[in-house]
Amino acid sequence: MDPVVHFEFPYENRERIVAFYRTAFDWEMQVLGEDMGHYVLATTAKPGSEKAPPDAARGAINGGFYQRNNDWPAQYPSVVIAVQDIQASMRKVKEAGGEVLGEPMEIPGVGQYVSFFDTEKNRVSLLQPKM
Repeated sequence: MDPVVHFEFPYENRERIVAFYRTAFDWEMQVLGEDMGHYVLATTAKPGSEKAPPDAARGAINGGFYQRNNDWPAQYPSVVIAVQDIQASMRKVKEAGGEVLGEPMEIPGVGQYVSFFDTEKNRVSLLQPKM
């Protein structure tokens, strides 16, 4: 199985979204710079932390926030699925009735990433992590 490994939400105001999730849920927020598209990484659970269930590493995922861009489709909360081969997974998405949204982009130090619509027009993303 290809696991869900990450979630993403868009933001209009980076400082506001960071403050909200820090305050409301005690998430650790790491603000990245221009070279990483002003992305914000969110750590929601760590193994062994006081608030995390004993198996947090197996069941919890972390996430991130990206700045809205008028040129991008379907900017709403979504999940990211880790795959071994992004090209093969893109073909499988198309064969299953989905629509791949563009070509994979390289995220420095992370891997290749592309989004798609499933058959119900939910936006989901694929990530082939760097090995």
